[in-house]
Amino acid sequence: MASAVEGDVGKVVEPIGGLRSGFEELSLNKLATSLGASEQALRLIISIFLGYPLALFYRHYLFYKDSYLIHLFHAFTGLSIAYFNFGYQFYHSLLCVILQFLILRLMGRTRTAVLTTFCLQMAYLLAGYYCTATGNYDIKWTMPHCVLTLKLIGLAVDYFDGGKNQNSLSSEQQKYAIRGVPSLLEVAGFSYFYGAFLVGPQFSMNHYMKLVQGQLTDIPGKMPNSTIPALKRLSLGLVYLVGYTLLSPHITEDYLLTEDYENHPFWFRCMYMLVWGKFVLYKYVTCWLVTEGVCILTGLGFNGFEENGKAKWDACANMKVWLFETNPRFTGTIASFNINTNAWVARYFFKRLKFLGNKELSQGLSLLFLALWHGLHSGYLVCFQMEFLIVIVEKKAANLIRDSPALSNLASITILQPFFYLVQQTIHWLFLGYSMTAFCLFTWDKWFKVYKSIYFLGHVFFLSLLFILPYIHKSMVPRKEKLKKME
Repeated sequence: MASAVEGDVGKVVEPIGGLRSGFEELSLNKLATSLGASEQALRLIISIFLGYPLALFYRHYLFYKDSYLIHLFHAFTGLSIAYFNFGYQFYHSLLCVILQFLILRLMGRTRTAVLTTFCLQMAYLLAGYYCTATGNYDIKWTMPHCVLTLKLIGLAVDYFDGGKNQNSLSSEQQKYAIRGVPSLLEVAGFSYFYGAFLVGPQFSMNHYMKLVQGQLTDIPGKMPNSTIPALKRLSLGLVYLVGYTLLSPHITEDYLLTEDYENHPFWFRCMYMLVWGKFVLYKYVTCWLVTEGVCILTGLGFNGFEENGKAKWDACANMKVWLFETNPRFTGTIASFNINTNAWVARYFFKRLKFLGNKELSQGLSLLFLALWHGLHSGYLVCFQMEFLIVIVEKKAANLIRDSPALSNLASITILQPFFYLVQQTIHWLFLGYSMTAFCLFTWDKWFKVYKSIYFLGHVFFLSLLFILPYIHKSMVPRKEKLKKME
């Protein structure tokens, strides 16, 4: 009899639950449509901003509480956010976290554990890309999983370094090396921290444990005085969000594929690519600034003190906005954009390839890793190949101007510097947009069509400079013997 009643209740509750879910999806979908966004994008934005009330709850109710409560809070909220965004596909991240914990415990501090982690986590991510890939940018479970992949690989490397002799490690490796043995709850809390689970930033297990232990505060024994710094990053993120929301209907990558774009003059096609290339990055800037504010509010952004005693809150900064907006060099953009991911690649990949004895080879392999980490589309490979080429050419050009007395004197003329800046910034943003075209259009048939419409300008320009600059350097830079005679 009881089972019959339970069955009847189940039949009633099931459609009610489905109806409630349907209303939720309908309302979110309707709201997203009215905002000109997809439902998945709206869920992502809601989840990112949800970090602020969660951070306030942590500050007022969990700060300096038992560690296991904080880990549980981070794991539960992160998993809830994953479920809200991706439904039952949250099991992908949970499975990889559990497997990573087992690797650490069963294989210990060994190279085998590091290699197994790297192969397993990257293979799972790439398999996810392969199974879910389309010709468009879709927000799927693979989006936060790429962030998680780097976290877990870094965790394995730091755990391995923790078993080495201190003297055999660099100062940087000593800072991140894990001396203890992380529990499953600690690994879960570290992986699912709500302020960074979806879009980053990257941070180490040691830094996370300092947060849990209440060490990341500018006032020992009290909550961090970080509300104002957090609100500043949030406000800046909102400025970029409003700008992107207002302009996104009018500046799209889809227009690059239209006949109307091809029918415009060459100069217009280049200028549209320049404007679009700068604008398209604002959606990333928005997400990173908002999540940085969450990290600062919790204390995770605490990075010690300046010489004057002022607290620094840039430990989780993924953007240097002023540098990003004003620096006219490609290396300046790299240094100011997605900072923590670039630092992760430098720390765990580039510097670990030192045994190759070739800096450019290590840099090329690092960029290849980044391209694969982003996805399997050919556009990613083309984008990072262009970055590699541009950085090499930019370095050669800078050396030429530095070493050539004539060019150095010309560059130092004050009245001409605004003109030089304008030219350099135009080249910078034009070819950044050129690189981002392949990155955002993904498939070769799309980016090839756009590149063809502007005659592969980026490749022609930088490949030409790559071969020409050494001859210009030879003709314009005096030999050491001549310089000695001149002296």
